[in-house]
Amino acid sequence: MEGGHFRGPSRTLLNCSSDDQLCRVQTYEPEVIIVPVLFVGVSVILLAAIFCLQYRARKQRDHEKQDAQSQQRLGHQTSTISLEDLSLESVLRTKDASLQTLETPRENIRRPLQLVGEGRFGPIYRTVLRDPEGGRERNIIIKQLRDVSRTHATAEPREVRYFLKRAAFQPWLGQHAHLVDMLGCCSLQEPFYIIQENLEPGSLLNFLWDCRRDVMSMDGILYDITECQVYSIALQILSALEFLHQRNLLHGDVAARNVLIQSNFTAKLSGLGGACDMRLRGTFPSRRPAPLKWMAPERLLHLPLSVKSDIWSFGIFMYEMITLGAPPYPEIPPSNILQHLQRGNILTRPSNCNPSMYSIMKSCWAWKASDRVSPSNLRKRLEVGKKNSNDKTVLQVPELVVPELYAVVAGTEILKMETDYTVL
Repeated sequence: MEGGHFRGPSRTLLNCSSDDQLCRVQTYEPEVIIVPVLFVGVSVILLAAIFCLQYRARKQRDHEKQDAQSQQRLGHQTSTISLEDLSLESVLRTKDASLQTLETPRENIRRPLQLVGEGRFGPIYRTVLRDPEGGRERNIIIKQLRDVSRTHATAEPREVRYFLKRAAFQPWLGQHAHLVDMLGCCSLQEPFYIIQENLEPGSLLNFLWDCRRDVMSMDGILYDITECQVYSIALQILSALEFLHQRNLLHGDVAARNVLIQSNFTAKLSGLGGACDMRLRGTFPSRRPAPLKWMAPERLLHLPLSVKSDIWSFGIFMYEMITLGAPPYPEIPPSNILQHLQRGNILTRPSNCNPSMYSIMKSCWAWKASDRVSPSNLRKRLEVGKKNSNDKTVLQVPELVVPELYAVVAGTEILKMETDYTVL
């Protein structure tokens, strides 16, 4: 150690005396030669890499320039077609022929319309449909396509096209006792309408919340529900799901908020937007927005969906009914639900849920889709459960629901909680 600097051991060549300075310099000749050679080699490699990158970038710019020139040459040939496709006249001229059979004269719709909410496409109204031949009038719900004239000019025909495709989905799908019935449409000119049957009291979720009050009446029937009626509603909604599955469609969001109920406890499944999109695209849009706590694990992971994905949500739906509309996983934030399920957790048995019903729910919540109960076996288990269920004791939950708090806990704050009255 000299002057605070570390000095490595010197090497000497054979037959060199310790005071021979020339010999001492020769011991460092390898280092003096190797280091510059390595430096030059690295520099050459870097220069070659830079040259290659510049060459590729220049080649890419040439390709882009050629593509732009080709697009420019073809532009005047395709512009007319694009404008034609985007024109409202073209949309109305090429709409599905099935809508013609459902066309409803506007004069048969009683005015004024009563606004009841806002849906995916625009305002939702309640009114009456007159029978021009003097028959029975029907209470109806009208879904209107919002006025899009204030938006960009090219957006209106596209929105109209999509709205009319949604309207044509119902005739293609066909009627089912437990799907909301479409009665007609107004598709010749603005404003465009979809006309559907009106169900009272409507939203099953709101009905379950009202059952907690135990003070209201509906056509002389108390807002009460029994275990047997839970099984009955479950069987009705399962039959609607089976109807969709037979047509190679998925629902994608089986939940109490997507079920409408009548005073005689007839339930009808709504919220078929995902099924309609699947019909149009060929596959279910796995990234379609929906509350996370109702999603099957494969949907949370953005993996392919199947009939068993609806079965998972159906189990959550049964939990909602037996708890009179409680949010699932109340202690888990919606954003953490996937990690919660990955740890093997499922919903715990509610205090008013007997073990046999809870066993049915658990059969819907197997992590692997292949391990979940099939729709046919689920139907058999529900039928046995209904046969052995209690039809006398009314389900009771003392706590009332605060909708705003429910929306945060359930993860439905981004969704409208008012009744949608829609099959779409």
